[in-house]
Amino acid sequence: MPHFIEVIATALFALAVIHTFSVPVFARLAHRNGPHAGLWHLLSEVEAVFGVWAFVLLVCMALISGVPDAVTYLDTRNFTEPAFVFAIMVVAASRPILVLVGQIVNLLARALPMQEALARFFVIMAFVPLSGSFITEPAAMTLAALLLRDDYFRRPGQTGFKYLTIGVLFVNISIGGVLTAYAAPPVLMVAQTFGWDTAYMATHFGWRAALAVLINASMLTWVCRVQLRSGEIGAGMAQAASTPDGQASGTEPSQAQEQDQRPPVPWIVVAIHLVFLVGIVLSAHHPVVFLGILMLFIGYAGAYQRYQNPLLVREGLMVGFFLAGLVILGGLQKWWLQDLLGGLPPTVLFWGAAVLTAVTDNAALTYLGSLVEGTSDLWRYMLVAGAVTGGGLTVIANAPNPAGFAILRRSFPNSSISPLKLFVAALVPTLVAAGMFLLPNSFS
Repeated sequence: MPHFIEVIATALFALAVIHTFSVPVFARLAHRNGPHAGLWHLLSEVEAVFGVWAFVLLVCMALISGVPDAVTYLDTRNFTEPAFVFAIMVVAASRPILVLVGQIVNLLARALPMQEALARFFVIMAFVPLSGSFITEPAAMTLAALLLRDDYFRRPGQTGFKYLTIGVLFVNISIGGVLTAYAAPPVLMVAQTFGWDTAYMATHFGWRAALAVLINASMLTWVCRVQLRSGEIGAGMAQAASTPDGQASGTEPSQAQEQDQRPPVPWIVVAIHLVFLVGIVLSAHHPVVFLGILMLFIGYAGAYQRYQNPLLVREGLMVGFFLAGLVILGGLQKWWLQDLLGGLPPTVLFWGAAVLTAVTDNAALTYLGSLVEGTSDLWRYMLVAGAVTGGGLTVIANAPNPAGFAILRRSFPNSSISPLKLFVAALVPTLVAAGMFLLPNSFS
């Protein structure tokens, strides 16, 4: 029988999920500028949802079991992932890193046998997500979201295009990190327990994920080809690496004029930023180390502020708050999730994991599955494959999703992304990923 606190935690978790899907309602109330507009605005911040309900849970725990038990529970949670996502967002979103990525995107786009307007969009939607297997998924999400925001999402309207794009982006990021054993949170949680290394991931997951990413990006580019060619979408594209200072040419005139007055970023500054980024990636399991590197980075960025954009500190903190709330609430869902996963046959498990990950974090899902004893190689494969397949369906399904959400949401009406529309937009690319992962496989 579950403990009373576990039942309360599950009820609050369900309320948090419902709240997540109700964010557009609170956003509309906030825009009415009534006497409680500030409260509605807080409740419309999807990044705050799980943090708020986690606070409610802690208050309940303190009242029922006492403050020491609530503090003890907090002390036993692992907040490395929220801290890492915050750190990687701040560094990856810096102007020198964006200049470097913009250069690489332009080079790849010119090498493709298609019009540059189509090629650049395709590269952002395909190769940037696949880079998440090497620089981690949160970093890839941050870079792709910033490129899309500056290149394609600044113009008002085009809501249908934006939802299609963000749906494909979230799915491609979720599956694009499985070429290695360290970059995708749901893989990282089980790789050591299951004995999976990068060679195993590349041969069993990687090529399937790469094909699915390329198919999804190709379909989206083809669907939007007319608008991309005509300039209806992305007119005034940033061309981040082709302008002298690597900044968007599609910004407001006053802002663009101010940016044009800034000096171009020297390559030595780009190289130093890259060292900071690599250092944080390599120390992803050691929060004391990567947070120390982040502090050094913030100091360096302040010393050379003329080469910087404003750092995404607020956005990174909000995303970290979201993920920390998910850790607190999710830590008490083991009593029903683990038994449910353990009783499913492999094929049913795949679809069950894909569905469950839409309402839970896929890393938490795979971790709980790894605790089930006596599982086969096929069962383990289906668990992880299903979890990453469903990682683009909602903002809570995959740890990097809140980062993309925080960067892109102001480009949508009422500065809010509808969870239902996101779910619908992600369905087709999710089914493409499912088709790839369900292809016949051999296990040793």
